[in-house]
Amino acid sequence: MKINLKPDLKRLPRPHLRIRPDALARLKRFLPPSPRRFPMPGMPGLAVNLKTRVDPEKVLRLLSLRYATAGLVVVALASLYGAATFSRPGGASAKGGAVPVTTAVMVCPGHEGGRLAMQSLPDRKGGGSVVMTPTGGGAALGSMSSPGQGWEEDTETGETSYTLRATGAMAAGLEAEQTTHRDDGPDRGLAGARCAAPATDQWFTGPGPASADELDLYLTNVDAQPAFVDLAALSGDGPLDTVDGRGIRVDPRTTRIVKIGKSAEGLGDAVRGAVDLTLRVRAGGGRVAASLRARIGEGKGIEWLPRAHPPAASLLVPGVPDGAGKRRLLVAVPGESDARIEVRVITTEGAYAPYGQDVLDAPAKTVTSVALDRALLGKAAAVRLTSDRPIVAGFAAERGADVAYGAATAPLAASGPGIVADNRFDSALLLTAPDGPATVEVTTLSADGAGSPREVAIPAGTTVRTELKAPAAAGDAGGSGGGGESGEDGEGVAYGAVITPKPGSAPVHASRTMSTGKGDEYLFTVLPIVPAVTTIHLPDTADSQSALIPG
Repeated sequence: MKINLKPDLKRLPRPHLRIRPDALARLKRFLPPSPRRFPMPGMPGLAVNLKTRVDPEKVLRLLSLRYATAGLVVVALASLYGAATFSRPGGASAKGGAVPVTTAVMVCPGHEGGRLAMQSLPDRKGGGSVVMTPTGGGAALGSMSSPGQGWEEDTETGETSYTLRATGAMAAGLEAEQTTHRDDGPDRGLAGARCAAPATDQWFTGPGPASADELDLYLTNVDAQPAFVDLAALSGDGPLDTVDGRGIRVDPRTTRIVKIGKSAEGLGDAVRGAVDLTLRVRAGGGRVAASLRARIGEGKGIEWLPRAHPPAASLLVPGVPDGAGKRRLLVAVPGESDARIEVRVITTEGAYAPYGQDVLDAPAKTVTSVALDRALLGKAAAVRLTSDRPIVAGFAAERGADVAYGAATAPLAASGPGIVADNRFDSALLLTAPDGPATVEVTTLSADGAGSPREVAIPAGTTVRTELKAPAAAGDAGGSGGGGESGEDGEGVAYGAVITPKPGSAPVHASRTMSTGKGDEYLFTVLPIVPAVTTIHLPDTADSQSALIPG
């Protein structure tokens, strides 16, 4: 309904006025009988020249038209308010709450070849589907249509990334990973990456260009409009102030590879000498899925860096693997003030403050590295950090001829269990209960969703390492994408795992280690396990006068 708030005065009916004689007489006392000049109060030298005689009856008619117009405005506003009120679908306000996730988008960086794997949560009600395709378009690589189902496919090195889109119940808690295994050559190593959801602000902590031959940032835009990315970095030498790395354009449905430290868009000379690096990736006017790949040196190990937890004052970094080799804690302080951080390690033998390393004074805008070898003595562990300033944290691990990196995680929950899609070789979970005794149910899943559940108890203040075993059906068939009895280089079929805290359990943090080989041939990777996204939280809603404002 269109309401004209500026009526045509000529078309309005002439008001019928009955002017009382006494009112007309009083009005005439204030009107000049003939044209004259009236001085304006407070404005010397300025006067209004009344060049025509004033008719009192005309004045009253004009006043009546003025009030008629005002009345029309009031009527129009009342009708708008009534329309807004009676067209409401519900009550005056609605309580927000959790609703199931029904759509999901994730990006596997591709390009390097290897195995792609997806795993959906079992026991989800409703239908839905998952389809993985090349980001730039093309035939689907594979799909899933049943909750609990898994899928895998080996890919060749190429020039594309892969995007999966899920709808319905299949979208809740969906997990996808890309894993690369090479026994020899310049990219020798075992590397795993969680396929990333598009976002506007992402963090990574790991090696800098001075300690890695290649540090490649993969930026994928799955949307229909361009995205523009700004990079910022911190190093062990402090803030890296540069105008490089700004306004990187990522065209729709493409992946752009930015070489950190080797190009202006990759922050150029400012980061070239950084041994350790914390990288922030911010997108404006769009969103991107970011993945960061490190190649330490020819035949010296490769790895995809996990996305770091956003800056926080309290963090727990799970999954520091057991065994020989160097272990380093990496802590970045992105703010303007130095941070004082309490450090506590939680191992398979209990929790304690490492001698001489219980308090860390970390400079602002700097990445600080702390050796953990003597504190851990080869034990699997998690590191708990309590700071007076927001921090970003992770770890670097070396063993044999390979490297791995970890990051802080949020605790798992019954509504947000942990899920891992690609478990092969020697796979194990590292489970940490920092605040109290915890119990989780670990269920391994074959491609068709058949599960083998078991309970694992974690005493308070400890880390437990538990091996993952493939369900009996895992070797019988591949996923819906075709799979088979063996995957890449005869490595065996991937299988999924779901980690769910039991009711009443204390918080649990988790990671998955996967390894193959021995001695100098040992290769490994670490995957921090984050809570699966099964619900989203909607805010409360209420009526507002803004409903009456067009726009």
